[in-house]
Amino acid sequence: MLKKTLNYLDRSSSILPELIAIALAFLISAIILLITGYQPIRAFAALFRGAFGSKFAVGQTLTQATPILFTSLSFLLAFRSGIFNIGIEGQFLIGAFAAAVVGSSITGLPPIIHVIISLVIGGIFGALWGLIPALLKIFTGASEVITTMMMSYIASHLTSYLVNYRFKAPGWVAQTNPVQPSAILVKILPPTQLSVSFLISLGFSLLVFYFLFKTYLGYQVCAVGLNPTAAENRGISVHSRILMAFLLSAFVAGVGGAGEVLGVHGRFVEGFSPGYGWDGIAVSLVGRLHPFGCIIASILFGMLRAGGMSMTRSTKVPLDISLIIQSLVIILVAAPSFIKFVILRRKN
Repeated sequence: MLKKTLNYLDRSSSILPELIAIALAFLISAIILLITGYQPIRAFAALFRGAFGSKFAVGQTLTQATPILFTSLSFLLAFRSGIFNIGIEGQFLIGAFAAAVVGSSITGLPPIIHVIISLVIGGIFGALWGLIPALLKIFTGASEVITTMMMSYIASHLTSYLVNYRFKAPGWVAQTNPVQPSAILVKILPPTQLSVSFLISLGFSLLVFYFLFKTYLGYQVCAVGLNPTAAENRGISVHSRILMAFLLSAFVAGVGGAGEVLGVHGRFVEGFSPGYGWDGIAVSLVGRLHPFGCIIASILFGMLRAGGMSMTRSTKVPLDISLIIQSLVIILVAAPSFIKFVILRRKN
């Protein structure tokens, strides 16, 4: 029964329901556009043109998708172990800040070494930020939903304080010193901002897939998430697997933040994240809590972000319309699957 439940989210069923839900989301958005006095066809044409209409558009779409893919993989790893890691945004910010400090303060390293060290340090600090709620969950039973969310707020205010005082670069903008050229991630589609961070995120998708579905440790993590009692009866150490998944989740989020700093901004800038950690939760659910589904869903959300900005510039349609489409996609696609999963998990 446990194995049958474990395969629930991994069935190779038709994607037709998701396609219908996305089409319905655009239809409802079209009605909203008509009601507010805008032309839906013109608006959607501008949105798709801004997302895929040129080399630059594709690059910007993938640039927007990259951090979301990292954070969606982060949520997926924790959720598969039965943990609701709501604090991905904080782990993302801490990883980004740590990478910015390492990237700007260390000199004389070969480029590849400097990049690797900065990314790894970002991941480690993200994991350390996730360690606190993980230990609270294991040893006190504290709800990880509350502790991770609170840690996100702490991370936001802590990085804001540091970038405004201790690590502030000269000037009126709250930002760190620029990272050294040796720590900058190579752009792969100039003149866009798309960097090697996108390829790294794809690599992490493959690693997460292999870990969860091709290794015994991954099987144990999923088993603990679906039925901790049955998993424990089979000799699986529930607490150690929860801790492992929690730390891996936070590490991926930290690497995502580091990649955004080293590949796009070149420094830590206060408020640079529009909520990538929160978007990752939604994208993971839209992607059926599967690494490859997260790739597709993150590109969809990247399209809505990049295309939405182009739509606003060319048609004067408010950017909020693209946010409405995102919200409708989440409600129509993710919510039913999430509810079914929770019900199935409780039954077992």
